[in-house]
Amino acid sequence: MPGILYLLPNTLGPVDAAQTDPLAQIIPSQVQRAISGLEYFIAENAKTTRAFLKLVSVSHPLTKPLQEIRISELNVNTEAAALPALLAPLLAGCDAGLISEAGVPAVADPGANLVRLAHERGIPVKPLVGPSSLLLAVMASGLNGQSFAFNGYLPTDADQRAKRIKALEDRSRQEKQTQLFIETPYRNAALLDALIANCHGSTLMCVATDLTLASESIKTQTAAKWKEELVAGKMPEFHKKPTVFLLLAN
Repeated sequence: MPGILYLLPNTLGPVDAAQTDPLAQIIPSQVQRAISGLEYFIAENAKTTRAFLKLVSVSHPLTKPLQEIRISELNVNTEAAALPALLAPLLAGCDAGLISEAGVPAVADPGANLVRLAHERGIPVKPLVGPSSLLLAVMASGLNGQSFAFNGYLPTDADQRAKRIKALEDRSRQEKQTQLFIETPYRNAALLDALIANCHGSTLMCVATDLTLASESIKTQTAAKWKEELVAGKMPEFHKKPTVFLLLAN
């Protein structure tokens, strides 16, 4: 009988490791307990995953010493041909945890192909509760939570990005659908500038930064209002910080 592939949530950024239970406000206790009982993990980065497991172990002792836990890497450079080997321990009966660098796996994350292969191989898949920056941003934006679409990264080429933004705004207007996207953190200011330059002044825009962290910032207002603030030199404090951008045209 195959093992279970647990989809494990991670934090969305650094936490205070000095706390009695540093993950208490982010990862439910029962989820931490499930994580602590696993001996095999599939992760984007073995080093940062070990750091996360160390945080878990503060209040939920690991089944094995940290150095004895097996961690295989799965990232954007992993070839499809390598995926079956990652699932081999599960087919042999071992439970495993798929974990992202931040938030939940298989959403804006390279783990989706592995999850699909697990289904094809008859391996049970169990998602566990934890923070998703995308859903948290939708919740906090005040925009349409009944219909929304995540579009990943927009083009870096200025002309292509402008066309994409206008297309997303048109789609949002026609379908009354909230559009979400992200950017490499050091390009956040450039993306906000592009949104303001290409969106109608009445389009609502939300900028949600460092969700669940002490530096969290969430703000929704019209593109025209964002433009006023930027002209006045009031740029959001989001440089090199994970940020979700949302828009809803009316």
